[in-house]
Amino acid sequence: MNLNLTLIGQAIAFAVFVWFCMKFVWPPVMQALQERQKKIADGLDAASRATRDLEVAQEEANETLRESKEQAAEILDQAHKRSSQMIEEAREQARQEGERMITSAKSEIEQEVNRAKEELRAQVSRLAIAGAERILESSIDEKKHSELVDKLAKEL
Repeated sequence: MNLNLTLIGQAIAFAVFVWFCMKFVWPPVMQALQERQKKIADGLDAASRATRDLEVAQEEANETLRESKEQAAEILDQAHKRSSQMIEEAREQARQEGERMITSAKSEIEQEVNRAKEELRAQVSRLAIAGAERILESSIDEKKHSELVDKLAKEL
């Protein structure tokens, strides 16, 4: 009987131990396991979100880089166009300035030619009067005959 009583005592002790473990030990252990499981799941979610965010960020960076390259190419094109335009404007200004200088020089030459003609006419009229005085050996009234001499000089 001793063996049976020992067996029953051990079974009762085991049952009390199981009940004690189920009541006081098992809930905190299960809670710790659930918290750990939740932390692991949250960590995996965060890792997958971070991976997705990284992919999105890389795509955005690539897109930004592509846009930057396009903008740089556009700016370079605009700079080339503007430099060509500036060169053409400078050429046009130089051409206009050259034409203006040529026109001015022609006008100045024409004025000089006209002055030279007037001086030549004046000299011719004086020479004509002096020659006429010598020929006639008399003094010619310069005022009286200047109109006649001017007409003659203009015809020359």
